[in-house]
Amino acid sequence: MSVILSIKNLSKTYASGFKALDNVNLEINNGEIFALLGPNGAGKTTLISTICGITILNKGKILVNGFDIIDKPKLTKSYIGLVPQEIPVEPFETVLSTVNFTRGLFGKGRNDEYIKNILNQLSLWDKRNTKILELSGGMKRRVLIAKALSHKPKILFLDEPTAGVDVDLRKDMWKIINELKGKGATIILTTHYIEEAEQIADRIGIINKGKLLLVENKESLIKRMGQKTLYIELKEGIKNIPSSLYEYNLQVKKDKKTLIYEYDTKIGRTGITKLLSDLANENIVLKDIFSKESSLEEIFIKLLKKN
Repeated sequence: MSVILSIKNLSKTYASGFKALDNVNLEINNGEIFALLGPNGAGKTTLISTICGITILNKGKILVNGFDIIDKPKLTKSYIGLVPQEIPVEPFETVLSTVNFTRGLFGKGRNDEYIKNILNQLSLWDKRNTKILELSGGMKRRVLIAKALSHKPKILFLDEPTAGVDVDLRKDMWKIINELKGKGATIILTTHYIEEAEQIADRIGIINKGKLLLVENKESLIKRMGQKTLYIELKEGIKNIPSSLYEYNLQVKKDKKTLIYEYDTKIGRTGITKLLSDLANENIVLKDIFSKESSLEEIFIKLLKKN
C-alpha cells in the first residue's frame, strides 16, 4: 500500500513556550481510515492544522502525496479536505452556493454533476436551496463534509466529526465515512469517542502531551495489549472464595453467583484449565462460562496512565 502522507520529526512550539508537538513521526497509507486519539490538549488539532498549512511547523518535514508542504503549499493544499471542529459557514447562504463557492476557492471550475453526487451522498440534495441557519447541527456538519469534498481531495481530515451530535446521527456519519473510503478516500479523524475509532478505523494512533505514543493496526493493538475477562456463573451462590483458589485473584460479583477471572491474552498458558479443575475439586458447580476482551477504551486509559 502506497504512503500518501509522511510526517518526519515534526515539532511545534508556540510563542508562549508551550510544546504542542514533540518529534512526531507518522506515515498514512493511501485509502485507509486512521483515527488519532488523545485527551484535550494532546496535540491532535495542532497536528492536523500543521499538515493543512494553517499552523507553521518549527521543525521537521511533511510530504503530501510526495510533495513538501513548504515547497509546494498550493499544490499540497489542493490534495487536502478539512472538516474542522467548529462550524464556520455563512448562515445566510444556501447549501448549494456555499459548497460551490468552496470548490471555486481551490481554482476548480463548475461541476454540477459532481456536486449533486456529493450532496446526494450526504443526504443534502433536498436541502440544497435551504439556508445554512435553517439546518440542524448534524446537517451543518454534513455541509462541512460536502465543502471539504468539493474539490476532490485525496486526503480528508475530520476533526471531531461527530462531537455534539446524537447517537443515531453519529452512526450515519460512520456510514458516510466508510462509503467515502470505499470510493478511495484517505480519511484521518480525531475523536473523543473511542467507540468511533473501534468501529471504523483501520489503524489507531494515540497522542499525549505532543508525543505520538504508538501507531498500530486496530485488531493487533487490541490483541497485543488487551486482557480477557472470564465470567464463571455458578449454579449456587458462594460466600467466600476457598483458599485453594487465592492464586487466581478471583473477584465475586454482588450476586455471589459469578466469579471473575482476568488473564493476559499474550501469555500462552492462561490458567483457565487448571482453574476449572480446581473449582471442580472444591465441588463448585458451574452454570455457564463466557469471556470478554478488553475494549480499545480500556487500552487507551491504560496507556495514558502509563505515560
